[in-house]
Amino acid sequence: MLRVSEVSKSFGERRVLQEVSFELERGRTLALLGPSGCGKSTLLSILAGFCPRDGGSIHLEGREVPDLRAHAALMWQEDLLLPWKSLFSNALLPWVASGRPLEEGRKRLRELFSLLGLRGFEGVLPHRASGGMRRRAALARTLMFDRPILLLDEPLSGLDLPLRRRLWELLRELFAERELAVVWVTHDPEEALSVGDEIAVMSPPPARLALLGPEPGGKEGLLGLIARLSGFVPGGALEAC
Repeated sequence: MLRVSEVSKSFGERRVLQEVSFELERGRTLALLGPSGCGKSTLLSILAGFCPRDGGSIHLEGREVPDLRAHAALMWQEDLLLPWKSLFSNALLPWVASGRPLEEGRKRLRELFSLLGLRGFEGVLPHRASGGMRRRAALARTLMFDRPILLLDEPLSGLDLPLRRRLWELLRELFAERELAVVWVTHDPEEALSVGDEIAVMSPPPARLALLGPEPGGKEGLLGLIARLSGFVPGGALEAC
């Protein structure tokens, strides 16, 4: 189990995160929603060890850890693909760096490319790929780290809605099958409802976290609660942090 307790962060005089806490079991996804600039991406950076926190603690399987650097793979909002390598070679890099048998890695990555709708585009260079293709290649690369925790910052941005809806279901099944603990940042309430076993909404800074359980009124009732907590206007979408 991952337990994040009272994590806080300030940049100068500006308080960004205020005692953010949540727990997450293996095989479950926490969908994280919030208004622009609320600190969602900052929270992921703190968890991954790229940004120091001012207070709070992180526990993994009952042990306190400084961060999740050795246990998690982080997918940034930027795809960060090497321009001289193909989509397939970019996504294979974490496996190559691990020193594990390459053929096993290639087989696993071919399966991921098929799942993500990238079959036939393995040899394409990033500058010849669409934004959505690059995004999916970056997601495949993140999965190839083979870590028990995924920190995903807008992983499906740039994809058209029908493809995103198909991938929501497929990825949720994949995460459960591999027993991954996933923190999925999104600005889309429909996406949060589709991928999240649990949903959390961050308030404007200094951000606190509201964990949402089952709400009366089904999907529309839950969307209404998200709207009240985050400032989301129905018919639009939350701006990304």
